[in-house]
Amino acid sequence: MSEAAAGTGGASQRSVRLFSWPERAADVTTQTDRLSTMISASDVKQLRDRTGAGMMDCKKALQETDGDMEKAIDFLRARGAAKAAKRSEKAANEGTIGSYVHFDGRTAVLVELNCETDFVAKTDDFKALAKDLALHIASSAPLAVSKDDIAAEIVERERSVYMEQVKEEGKPDHIAAKIVEGKLRKFFEENTLLAQPFVKDPDKTIEQLITEVAAKTGEKIEVARFARFRVGETG
Repeated sequence: MSEAAAGTGGASQRSVRLFSWPERAADVTTQTDRLSTMISASDVKQLRDRTGAGMMDCKKALQETDGDMEKAIDFLRARGAAKAAKRSEKAANEGTIGSYVHFDGRTAVLVELNCETDFVAKTDDFKALAKDLALHIASSAPLAVSKDDIAAEIVERERSVYMEQVKEEGKPDHIAAKIVEGKLRKFFEENTLLAQPFVKDPDKTIEQLITEVAAKTGEKIEVARFARFRVGETG
C-alpha cells in the first residue's frame, strides 16, 4: 500500500472514533428540542393554575424536573421560599383587611394582611389571598398566627396534660419527654394559622400559600393579626 493510501486510511479511522463539533452541537440541539416538545403548553398552563407562578417560571420548572408536575410544584415552592427569605427583613406596612361572613350569619372573620407597597396591596392576587385567609380562619379556627403568638400559659397547660397522659400509659421518663414534644408539635400544626393545611387545597399549608403569592408579587407578605367571631362563643 502506498504512503498516500496509508495516510488516507488513518484519517478514515480517526473520523470513525471522533465526533466533529457540528455533530455534537446538532446532538445537543436535538435533545433540547426533544425536551421542549415534551413540555406542552397545556402542562405549563396546568402548573400555572396550580401555583400562580409566571409562564416562563413554570416552563423552566417543568424542564428542570423532566416534565414531572409534582416535582415542578416543589421546585417553584423552593424558589418562592428563597425569594421570600431574602425579603424577610423588609418592612411590611401596607396591606388590606380581608373579611368573611358565613352564610348562616353566625361566624365572621377579619384578618389584616400586610405587604411592602400600596401597589401590591391593590392587586387582585393580594386581595384574593386576604379573602382566602379569612375563609380559612372561619373554617379552621386557629388560635394564633404562629406558635410564637400562642400564650405561654396555654402551651404549658397543654404540656401538662400530655405529660399526665404519658404517665398514665406507664411510659419511661426518657421516652415520655419525646412523646410530649411530639404532641406539642402536633398541637401547633393544628392550631396555628401558618402551619394549618389550606382548606381549599390541603396539599399546601397557609405558610406555603402566602409564600407562593409573595413570590408572584415580588414582595414580603405577612399576616399581622386576625379576629374570629362566632355567635355564642367568648374569648
